[in-house]
Parts: sequence; C-alpha cells; structure tokens
Amino acid sequence: MGGSAAAGRAARLRFDGWIAGIGTASGTRAVLGHWTRSPFGPFSDVMIERADGHRLLLAPSPRIADFVAATYAFDTVRVAPVAVRAEGADWTVAAGPLDLRFTTGRRGLTGLLLRAVPAPLAARPAWTAVTYLPARLLLGVRTRGSAGGGRREWYGALDLRPVVAATAVLGGRDLGPLAPVDPPVRFGFGSTPRRPGLVRVTTTVETGPSPATG
Repeated sequence: MGGSAAAGRAARLRFDGWIAGIGTASGTRAVLGHWTRSPFGPFSDVMIERADGHRLLLAPSPRIADFVAATYAFDTVRVAPVAVRAEGADWTVAAGPLDLRFTTGRRGLTGLLLRAVPAPLAARPAWTAVTYLPARLLLGVRTRGSAGGGRREWYGALDLRPVVAATAVLGGRDLGPLAPVDPPVRFGFGSTPRRPGLVRVTTTVETGPSPATG
C-alpha cells in the first residue's frame, strides 16, 4: 500500500555554534565548524583547501564525515579526532594532521549589529531573506542556497569577531602567518568572509525528501 505519512517529507536539521575562516600566507585556507548543539551532539570539524585546490575534510566520526561530505564537496575525507579549546579570545584546534591556533579581536559594528538580533529570529530560515543582500555586499558571503545531494542551507549569524593572529601547521609544515581567505574556498555554496573571522551562527540544513516505501 502507500508509504508512511512522513515519507517524502524534507527534514530540517539545526546546528548551533561557531564558524572560523582562516587564511594563511601559504595559500592554504581552513574553515572550522565548532558545533555546541547539533543532531549529532557537540562536535567540531575542519575543512581545508590547499593552494593547489585540494579540499580535505577532517571529521571526528564516520557518521559526521558522511553527513558533511554529502553536503559539501571534498577531494579527501579523513576521520580523525578534532579537539577544540577556547579560552577567552584564544582558540586551539588539534585535528589529525592540523594544529591551529588563532586569536580574535574586538568585534566591530557588524558584530555589534548581529548581537542585537534575537537568537530565535536569526535561527529562522525566512530571516535570511532579510540578511542575504547585506551579507553579500558587506561580507561577500551568502546566507542561503543549494548544497550537495539536493540539500538546502540557511545561515543565521549572531556575532562576528575578527581573527587578528593565527599559526597553523599541517602535516608538519608551517603554513605561514595569517592572511585573507583568498581565493574563496570551494566546498559548496557557503563561504567565509575574505577577512579572517569567527562567526557565531545557526545553520539549518534541509536534507530533501526521503524516498517513499511501499
């Protein structure tokens, strides 16, 4: 007979946490996702794009690696422990072959404006219709769009702090001092501001309709 009532219904998954976009003088760029609440529990992952364009995902479990790789595009996916420690403005990340340390500075006008947005409002996908154009003009990023596997995403930002210093070592190689996130990373429709920064964000991922069962 027919499928269940839930068959064919799109599922929306919400992730609350922080995204840091870091550029280095070597041309390698890294994007840290530090999620304090998610359907998978708290976790962190790192997306890396080298100067030659090779894209690497570092994820803490096969389940998370599969989900992220189905949403974004990578050349290599590696499961490895991802440990993040934040002590005030100083962040330390140990993720497989990557050792990353960065320091945030005082938030500017954009950060102050984002902090004034009520969290429940920022978490609503419809809110991105309001923020899309300012985000494109001021930061060069998109707050909504299509992702891999027929998925859709919405980003609701709640804070922004500049990253003012960083050191990064990948596979034993020093990546050089902090630099702009340029060229833009190519993991999917989402991106980070050219200026290195740390954004508090609520991300909603719509996974698309599930197949009906007979």
